[in-house]
Amino acid sequence: MIRSELTEKILDVKREKDLSWKAIAEAIGGYNQIFITTALLGDMPLPCPQAAKAAELFGLTKSEEKMLTEIPMRGRETIMPPQDPTLYRFYEAMLIFGPAMKETLHEEFGDGIMSAIDYVVKMEREPDPAGDRVKITMSGKFLPYKYHEPKDGAQASGARQV
Repeated sequence: MIRSELTEKILDVKREKDLSWKAIAEAIGGYNQIFITTALLGDMPLPCPQAAKAAELFGLTKSEEKMLTEIPMRGRETIMPPQDPTLYRFYEAMLIFGPAMKETLHEEFGDGIMSAIDYVVKMEREPDPAGDRVKITMSGKFLPYKYHEPKDGAQASGARQV
């Protein structure tokens, strides 16, 4: 079995049992819904205790349970730009707001990037009389670029000097 087949099996059981991602995340526990969903869709490994709970919930074999704990090949099946309208809107938001976010990040932190490895993402529903809103919080560690072999007291990294 390959990982995408396991994902399809999980989605089949989810449909058969009429489970929500929220209910699944609560049953598996230990992490937020976005992380659990990402792992079950095949882009993150689950720690062993959560993989065991997922295996029980979805009726998986020991081999399939172990596959949930393996480091995946992330984003392998992603077509760019994304074809799905929801995914495309996230992509579009980054195309439009990304340059300003980049400028702000560099102004505030210096020359570097936000980690997507030391990273947490949360999604919340915000009631609004004009129509509910989607609140997404991305929190990643700042990683300064290192300048190569600084000499004579030159700055050693891209971190903003304060």
